[in-house]
Amino acid sequence: MTEELSRTSALADRHRALGSGLEDWNGMGTAWSYSSDPNDEHDAVRERAGMFDMSPLKKVFVRGPDSMTVLDHATTRDLTRLAPGQAAYLSVMTEDGKLADDAIVSNNGDDEWMIVHGSGQTLQMLEASSEGRDVTLTLDDDLHDISVQGPKSLDILNPHCSIDLGQMKYFHHAPAELFGYPVRLSRTGYSGERGYEVFADKAYVTDIWDKLVDAGVMPCSFTALDKVRIEAGLLFYDYDMTSVHTPWEVGLGFTVNASKTSFRGREALMATKGHEKLRNVGLVIDHEDMVAGGEELSLNGTNVGTINSPCYSHRMDKSLALAHVKPDVADGTVLRVQGDGIDTTATVSSLPFYDPGKTRTHA
Repeated sequence: MTEELSRTSALADRHRALGSGLEDWNGMGTAWSYSSDPNDEHDAVRERAGMFDMSPLKKVFVRGPDSMTVLDHATTRDLTRLAPGQAAYLSVMTEDGKLADDAIVSNNGDDEWMIVHGSGQTLQMLEASSEGRDVTLTLDDDLHDISVQGPKSLDILNPHCSIDLGQMKYFHHAPAELFGYPVRLSRTGYSGERGYEVFADKAYVTDIWDKLVDAGVMPCSFTALDKVRIEAGLLFYDYDMTSVHTPWEVGLGFTVNASKTSFRGREALMATKGHEKLRNVGLVIDHEDMVAGGEELSLNGTNVGTINSPCYSHRMDKSLALAHVKPDVADGTVLRVQGDGIDTTATVSSLPFYDPGKTRTHA
């Protein structure tokens, strides 16, 4: 199966009308910014409800008698435990025990699964795991994804939904009608708030978007998405993790089911546990604005790491970042930050910065 080099969101005209230049991400024009203030978008997600067009994510359907076996081989969770209507966040592995990608897998029942991933090598890993198996893989770029996030998301969506979303648990999903259109609703997101992803066909996703705007949901850019996901300590593949890292190093050890006896790269991965070359941390930076990213971190004159994902949180009034540091650099350590005209300090922080008990996503 060959991935398309270029895709167009059915919502592209909506994004242009909001001021987006539709910069490329993952082969699709993406709303990295709007004419609106990203701080206002940030406020909408934290106080009411905002929505992101997450359609650049790849949606792959895995169907057939061997569908679970194929996914189980390619990923780190024990998918035999995932009942229809449940989803799981997991790591997709290479043969040498490194991260090919991160993804969310959903069991749709009747030997159908959906895996949603970003810019990593998930599709290639699935194709390799499918060899000799009774399974079909379908990359569906017509299926769009509107992510509605915020404490008012349930109150806004539920009156227009054919099922009671109040009964849907975290990381569960179900087919439903929203505003009269067939969709799949998933209680997942990338914001640190309660939220729902709306998977809808391109034929009517624009009408759903418009009705959500009319219901009071604010369109939000990827600039705002970076703010909320960094506050929540959520990783972005190719920024905070790549194919040279293991799950242990970037804080994804929780996605590895140690009792699972067979998946791609298992032996190599398990041999690296306890031998991490780095760890993923948060930084609170002594700076009045967002840093550029890529700055070097040092301790007593020795380089100990690099900043990967920075943002400025006006709500926390802090310059924040996700970074990789040497594994022996403890939380609370003050590091020197240098690069791109910056020479300051930062304190290593545990993650997430926002809602460390994760009470809001699980409410």
